[in-house]
Amino acid sequence: MIISSQPRAEMALSAALKSGPSHAYLFRGPRGAGKRAAARAFAAEILASTAEDAEDARRRALLDPSPHPDLVWLAPKGAQHMVEEVREQVIRAAAYRPYEGGKRVFVIEAAEAMRDESQNALLKTLEEPPRFVHLILLSSEPAALLETIASRCQPVDFAPLPVEAVEAALGDAGEADEVAAAARLSAGDTELARLLLTERGRALREQAVTRDWKALLKGAEEAGEDAESAAREALEEEKEAGVKRSARDIADAAKRAGRRRRTDLLDLGLRLSAAWFRDLAAAASGAVEIAYNRDRLGQLQSQAAGLDPGSARRAAELVQDTRRRLDLNVSEELALEALSFRLAAVLG
Repeated sequence: MIISSQPRAEMALSAALKSGPSHAYLFRGPRGAGKRAAARAFAAEILASTAEDAEDARRRALLDPSPHPDLVWLAPKGAQHMVEEVREQVIRAAAYRPYEGGKRVFVIEAAEAMRDESQNALLKTLEEPPRFVHLILLSSEPAALLETIASRCQPVDFAPLPVEAVEAALGDAGEADEVAAAARLSAGDTELARLLLTERGRALREQAVTRDWKALLKGAEEAGEDAESAAREALEEEKEAGVKRSARDIADAAKRAGRRRRTDLLDLGLRLSAAWFRDLAAAASGAVEIAYNRDRLGQLQSQAAGLDPGSARRAAELVQDTRRRLDLNVSEELALEALSFRLAAVLG
């Protein structure tokens, strides 16, 4: 099997196929690093290994969506996996023998989006799976998984993609310089790179460059409200499907999803701001060619004129310090206001 730009993962999975695959794997790494494609290729090889017609089984398993009856692929419909779907499509279905061949493969995409209830229910399947079952969990935030889940899976690490691979994945999604900037600012995350090429992403970059913290916070709040609404709708669907859940449980879970989205976008805005100051330091040092913001070189050189590179580096450190403060649940408004004063003092 071939996994582009992920030689370590390819080596680990190829070795697993030769020695006999384990019952459970955790593919962990940043979004857009190729975990989905690798999982589909790995599942196809597992199913082909016991099929009468290996090539046909492999071909069907590689299709997206796949018509192979022994490949179950579960992706969250909203902010989180629905509990009943995890129970029905994975936990209960794992007890059934293969429809063809001798293997069944279950892939859970965005495994961190499973609520604790689902993860605890899945634990027994991970501990004592039928001999013909293989589970593959994909996660870009493995820390959000219960330790009992992660510890029962063989980890396979996916590194951030190199800039060239991200640029190739983006194709002609924007102007060449903008695509180059998005690829570098994404730190190997193709999904983030794609976000930066959307209207919301472009607005985030502008807010980060101009240090318009009020607009950044407002945009994060609106995104959080959208995520909360989507989560509430998914939870209400679960309730209608028969899952016992109180109105308070639904409200609390929806609020958590909203806060998470709000926090993620706010953190992204600060990351982009720190990257801008990093580029300013490079431009002030006469090394503008290493800048991430390739589509704003003129603006960088203009702002860097007469600027002390040390001041720009210190500004980047202040932004990163604010990111750490927000992790401690301090007031976002006060933290951003304090950042404004500290940046003004450093940059004059």
